[in-house]
Amino acid sequence: MMLNLYPYNNGHLMVAPYEHVGALDLLSPETLADMMAQAQWALRALRKSMNPDGFNMGINMGKVAGAGFAEHIHYHIVPRWNGDTNFMPVIGDVKVMPEHLDSVYQKLLQALDETKA
Repeated sequence: MMLNLYPYNNGHLMVAPYEHVGALDLLSPETLADMMAQAQWALRALRKSMNPDGFNMGINMGKVAGAGFAEHIHYHIVPRWNGDTNFMPVIGDVKVMPEHLDSVYQKLLQALDETKA
């Protein structure tokens, strides 16, 4: 599990396996279970530390899907809040992040420690 360096929203996490495969159906059942357990842990920590109203979750598979290179897969977990969109991306072609990445990292690190299964 890692904090996204270029987040869509504060707390945007990614879960990636150590295995380098290009598709979900190529992962072992054990790896899939571990990735989903990591996603559940991430959700608990995000709820505890950031109190989002919901989440967007998605899977990137392969280079054209945004995974960076062909033999890679990862989950995105993006916390969402009511009203978390604004005019800046449309008018200014810029995303406003209300909290510094280092601060989010420290907050999530503590919440991950407190929510270990």
